[in-house]
Amino acid sequence: MTGYQVRETRHAVGGHVFRLRVLSDKQQFADPDGHGARIGISSAQWSLFGQVWPAGRLLAQAMQRFDIVGKRILEIGCGIGLASLVLQKRGADVVASDIHPLAEVFLAYNAALNGLPALHYRQLRWDTPLPSLGRFDAIVASDVLYERDSADLLSALIERHACVRAEVVITDPGRGNSARFSHMLAAQGFAVDAAPCPMDDGDPPPHRGRLLHYQRGMAA
Repeated sequence: MTGYQVRETRHAVGGHVFRLRVLSDKQQFADPDGHGARIGISSAQWSLFGQVWPAGRLLAQAMQRFDIVGKRILEIGCGIGLASLVLQKRGADVVASDIHPLAEVFLAYNAALNGLPALHYRQLRWDTPLPSLGRFDAIVASDVLYERDSADLLSALIERHACVRAEVVITDPGRGNSARFSHMLAAQGFAVDAAPCPMDDGDPPPHRGRLLHYQRGMAA
């Protein structure tokens, strides 16, 4: 027995329909050995990884258009990992990461569900250095600036893992912490382009978030 219930959803990205196993609702919870609690995941937060959020769909759509040639790409806070699956289908060199103890299981299942090879995955705490992860040409994420200290943690993570010439792509629903994050990345030499990005897959609800695209050491 898993202790939680799941359902299957479908999401169109770039003319392809991705099938995803997700948690059946936001009330699911199963942490029998206390592992989630030990790494700081409360019962209220536990189910959040197991949904496909609007910002996650927006990132997936952005990754369908993203230039992947010659780039090593890291998705942080991947959750169900739709964006990483889109990149995997396109043949990108992508590593998905999250802190949740079940993210890897769901990601592996969903890759197989869509006929894709298993993705490279690393469990990654934003506050703990992981030198073996290496550096990346692009770091992408959706809705990760949800707390005030998120900007500090993520900017430090990017400093550890971004190449000298690098891009950072964040889809942000407007929780109020992006300005601080942009300021901290500017101190690392990144320039930012922020643009409103409506959904292009035709699915409700409409999303009024922004796509934040940071670049360092690259031509405009």
